[in-house]
Amino acid sequence: MTLRHPAERGGARRGWFARFAEVGSNLTASPLFFTFCLLLVAAFIAVHVAGLSLDWQHVAGDAMGALTLLLLALLKNAERRAEHAIQRKLDALATALRLQWTGEQDQARRCLEEAIGMEEQL
Repeated sequence: MTLRHPAERGGARRGWFARFAEVGSNLTASPLFFTFCLLLVAAFIAVHVAGLSLDWQHVAGDAMGALTLLLLALLKNAERRAEHAIQRKLDALATALRLQWTGEQDQARRCLEEAIGMEEQL
Protein backbone atom coordinates (compact mmCIF):
# COMPACT_ATOMS: atom_id res chain seq x y z
CA MET A 1 0.00 0.00 0.00
CA THR A 2 1.24 3.46 -0.83
CA LEU A 3 0.07 6.92 0.07
CA ARG A 4 1.59 8.62 -2.97
CA HIS A 5 -0.54 10.51 -5.47
CA PRO A 6 -2.25 8.10 -7.92
CA ALA A 7 -0.55 9.75 -10.89
CA GLU A 8 2.89 9.18 -9.34
CA ARG A 9 2.52 5.45 -8.81
CA GLY A 10 3.72 2.76 -11.16
CA GLY A 11 6.20 4.67 -13.31
CA ALA A 12 5.47 5.57 -16.90
CA ARG A 13 2.78 2.91 -17.38
CA ARG A 14 -0.70 2.99 -15.86
CA GLY A 15 -1.44 0.24 -13.38
CA TRP A 16 -4.47 -2.04 -13.42
CA PHE A 17 -6.34 0.09 -10.88
CA ALA A 18 -5.73 3.29 -12.86
CA ARG A 19 -7.10 1.65 -16.01
CA PHE A 20 -10.04 0.21 -14.04
CA ALA A 21 -10.76 3.62 -12.48
CA GLU A 22 -10.72 5.24 -15.93
CA VAL A 23 -13.19 2.69 -17.30
CA GLY A 24 -15.31 3.06 -14.16
CA SER A 25 -15.32 6.83 -14.48
CA ASN A 26 -16.40 6.61 -18.12
CA LEU A 27 -19.11 4.08 -17.29
CA THR A 28 -20.54 6.08 -14.41
CA ALA A 29 -20.84 9.13 -16.67
CA SER A 30 -23.04 7.19 -19.10
CA PRO A 31 -26.86 7.26 -19.39
CA LEU A 32 -26.83 3.47 -19.01
CA PHE A 33 -25.36 3.72 -15.52
CA PHE A 34 -27.80 6.48 -14.58
CA THR A 35 -30.66 4.22 -15.65
CA PHE A 36 -29.18 1.38 -13.59
CA CYS A 37 -29.03 3.65 -10.53
CA LEU A 38 -32.63 4.75 -11.05
CA LEU A 39 -33.70 1.12 -11.22
CA LEU A 40 -31.73 0.31 -8.07
CA VAL A 41 -33.38 3.18 -6.18
CA ALA A 42 -36.80 2.15 -7.53
CA ALA A 43 -36.17 -1.42 -6.34
CA PHE A 44 -35.13 -0.11 -2.93
CA ILE A 45 -38.35 1.90 -2.66
CA ALA A 46 -40.46 -0.99 -3.99
CA VAL A 47 -39.03 -3.36 -1.37
CA HIS A 48 -40.06 -0.95 1.39
CA VAL A 49 -43.47 -0.11 -0.08
CA ALA A 50 -44.26 -3.78 -0.68
CA GLY A 51 -43.44 -4.56 2.94
CA LEU A 52 -41.13 -7.42 2.04
CA SER A 53 -39.12 -9.12 4.73
CA LEU A 54 -36.30 -7.36 6.50
CA ASP A 55 -33.83 -9.58 4.65
CA TRP A 56 -34.86 -8.09 1.28
CA GLN A 57 -34.64 -4.58 2.71
CA HIS A 58 -31.11 -5.31 3.89
CA VAL A 59 -30.11 -6.73 0.50
CA ALA A 60 -31.41 -3.62 -1.29
CA GLY A 61 -29.72 -1.25 1.16
CA ASP A 62 -26.46 -3.18 1.11
CA ALA A 63 -26.38 -3.13 -2.69
CA MET A 64 -26.76 0.64 -2.68
CA GLY A 65 -24.09 1.04 0.01
CA ALA A 66 -21.60 -1.20 -1.80
CA LEU A 67 -22.17 0.64 -5.07
CA THR A 68 -21.62 3.96 -3.31
CA LEU A 69 -18.31 2.86 -1.81
CA LEU A 70 -17.03 1.50 -5.12
CA LEU A 71 -17.96 4.70 -6.90
CA LEU A 72 -16.26 6.78 -4.24
CA ALA A 73 -12.96 4.93 -4.69
CA LEU A 74 -13.09 4.96 -8.50
CA LEU A 75 -14.16 8.55 -8.89
CA LYS A 76 -11.72 9.88 -6.32
CA ASN A 77 -8.88 8.19 -8.20
CA ALA A 78 -10.01 9.74 -11.48
CA GLU A 79 -10.37 13.15 -9.79
CA ARG A 80 -6.85 13.00 -8.37
CA ARG A 81 -5.39 12.04 -11.76
CA ALA A 82 -7.19 14.92 -13.47
CA GLU A 83 -6.01 17.30 -10.75
CA HIS A 84 -2.42 16.15 -11.25
CA ALA A 85 -2.66 16.51 -15.04
CA ILE A 86 -4.00 20.06 -14.72
CA GLN A 87 -1.20 21.00 -12.34
CA ARG A 88 1.44 19.56 -14.67
CA LYS A 89 -0.05 21.49 -17.59
CA LEU A 90 -0.05 24.71 -15.58
CA ASP A 91 3.57 24.09 -14.65
CA ALA A 92 4.43 23.49 -18.32
CA LEU A 93 2.66 26.69 -19.36
CA ALA A 94 4.49 28.69 -16.70
CA THR A 95 7.81 27.17 -17.76
CA ALA A 96 7.10 27.89 -21.45
CA LEU A 97 6.15 31.47 -20.62
CA ARG A 98 9.37 31.93 -18.65
CA LEU A 99 11.41 30.42 -21.49
CA GLN A 100 9.64 32.68 -23.99
CA TRP A 101 10.53 35.74 -21.92
CA THR A 102 14.17 34.71 -21.75
CA GLY A 103 14.34 34.26 -25.53
CA GLU A 104 14.38 30.45 -25.66
CA GLN A 105 11.46 30.04 -28.09
CA ASP A 106 12.41 26.55 -29.34
CA GLN A 107 12.59 25.13 -25.83
CA ALA A 108 9.32 26.91 -24.93
CA ARG A 109 7.64 25.31 -27.96
CA ARG A 110 8.88 21.84 -26.95
CA CYS A 111 7.60 22.38 -23.41
CA LEU A 112 4.14 23.29 -24.70
CA GLU A 113 4.09 20.35 -27.12
CA GLU A 114 4.84 17.98 -24.24
CA ALA A 115 1.97 19.45 -22.22
CA ILE A 116 -0.52 18.68 -25.00
CA GLY A 117 -2.12 15.33 -24.29
CA MET A 118 -0.38 15.02 -20.92
CA GLU A 119 -3.61 13.82 -19.26
CA GLU A 120 -3.48 10.69 -21.42
CA GLN A 121 -0.18 9.71 -19.83
CA LEU A 122 -1.46 9.85 -16.25
